[in-house]
Amino acid sequence: MHAQITLDQIKETASALRARLAIAPRVGLILGSGLNALAESVENAQIIPFRELPHWPLSTVMGHSGQLVVGQLEGQPVLVMQGRVHYYEGYSMSQVTLPVRVMQALKMETLIVTNAAGGINPDFTPGDVMLITDHLNLAGMAGLNPLIGPNLDEIGPRFPDMSQAYDRAYLDLARAAAKREGILLREGVYAGLSGPSFETPADLRFLRVAGADSVGMSTVPEVTVARHGGMRALGFSGISNKANLDGSTITTHDEVMEAGRVITPKMEKIIRGFLRSM
Repeated sequence: MHAQITLDQIKETASALRARLAIAPRVGLILGSGLNALAESVENAQIIPFRELPHWPLSTVMGHSGQLVVGQLEGQPVLVMQGRVHYYEGYSMSQVTLPVRVMQALKMETLIVTNAAGGINPDFTPGDVMLITDHLNLAGMAGLNPLIGPNLDEIGPRFPDMSQAYDRAYLDLARAAAKREGILLREGVYAGLSGPSFETPADLRFLRVAGADSVGMSTVPEVTVARHGGMRALGFSGISNKANLDGSTITTHDEVMEAGRVITPKMEKIIRGFLRSM
């Protein structure tokens, strides 16, 4: 799937959204599976369904509400994506990352991404929150990089640097926020796969040897596009299940959704603390 979103389409979507916004958001927040409740904390919330915006891809996965929530969170003007779309739903990587392009067109400075992920690190347990310090772009290595195609020179360079995909100053602020709240914050490398099938035990053993601590089916394309356009990025994995390295258990989406109810309150406190300290 290589349908390319054009600069004109990005501008059209951004213009349609800008015309409806009561505030100018500064921070974008993308919520993963089972983490939608975080959007309920937004004050003076303005709700805009994805389907009402031109070119905006529609989520088809349970646990992704498919709407924007715009308002204030800890004094910061935020645009929260309550749900996201994924490559495995049949969209191109260019379509998957259109929301980030629109954020860039709106001159937003910061992207916070969250996801539900399998815990590969043996020390992690379901319910943990992991600060993403780096990622493995395995889908991108296999040819599914969202920057494939004509470069959008108006937005960013042909060959963007990814040596600090996750902003180091933001990492420190997130660590400090978790410490203030007394929340155990794991840290590690997130492996981004295309999905939708869960990983085989051999997949997971390979990823562990490669240095991955968690694994999921999102986030990496969005962060790649954010960095291409000069946005600063911060990411969190909610560890929803323990990786099945020996084939003795079965992983289900219901398990992922259930873990979200435990993870969301912790993640909300960390993100609120981060926003207060920005």
